[in-house]
Amino acid sequence: MELRHLRYFVALAEELNFTRAAGKVHVTQSTLSHQIKQLENEIGQPLFEREGRRVVMTGAGESLLLRLGNVLHTIDDSVRAAKSVATKLTGTLHVGTTPTFNVSLMPVCLATFIERQSAVRVIVTERLAKLVEAEIAEGDIDVGIGYMPTRRNDLSFEPLYIEEMVLVVPQGHPFATRRRIRLAELHHQPMVLNTYQSATRVMLDERFASVNAEPIVIAEIDAIQPTLDLVARGQYGAIVSEHVVGHAGDLCVIPLEDPTPLRTPGILWKTEMPGSNACRSFVALVRQTIAQRKMKVPARPRGRHASL
Repeated sequence: MELRHLRYFVALAEELNFTRAAGKVHVTQSTLSHQIKQLENEIGQPLFEREGRRVVMTGAGESLLLRLGNVLHTIDDSVRAAKSVATKLTGTLHVGTTPTFNVSLMPVCLATFIERQSAVRVIVTERLAKLVEAEIAEGDIDVGIGYMPTRRNDLSFEPLYIEEMVLVVPQGHPFATRRRIRLAELHHQPMVLNTYQSATRVMLDERFASVNAEPIVIAEIDAIQPTLDLVARGQYGAIVSEHVVGHAGDLCVIPLEDPTPLRTPGILWKTEMPGSNACRSFVALVRQTIAQRKMKVPARPRGRHASL
């Protein structure tokens, strides 16, 4: 199996048409068909069902596409990043990030990027997701880490990973010894939550409403560390990303269920503006960091999509 086989497979999976897929990867239709057949022979089962001019993916094809995830994009961006190292990058890169990513992953990504591209001046601003979107649209920042924007056609979004939200409480809290907590059990419990302006608060309120639960909100804070520090000093809880629990100190971390609150952070950029080499290099590094940490990656949506 070679890399080209996977590229041809993804092209056909996205187009579901041999003619269009062949044009997309710049080969003849017969070449594409032959390469797909080679891949199917190596795997040992069909990846597509051919019904006349209609092409349908099989279960094996869907499974392969799901597991490929962003692998090909990561490879392409890694090659571009490697090429850019030969000519030292310069200029300024403005990055906007949500609080959780700024605590859990930005320091790692930033340290590696600065080591590789020391001539690039990097400016990182921490914002709520909606402000990240607005500043990208205005051109104030080059690329951001946020969530899927609603009702916006001027921004492109690439999901990075799926993060689970967990409950943190201090030692001695009534829930401190629990292995799991149902979301409904937080009804009338004193809690520190995000502000109403945050995408996370909107998501949590929707989840609480789905189980008829209404916590007692004693404080609203979007910053991660002050939230954890406050919880450590009282008998109340907070809901934070599983990826920041390393900063929780002696707090007890308890998984939530029925339902488990989930978020999908991703890369945001202005659709009509091509990214600079520095921007592409940084985004490739973010993708590599996610892959190296083996974080849960969402399935890629079917069809055409933009990529930075």
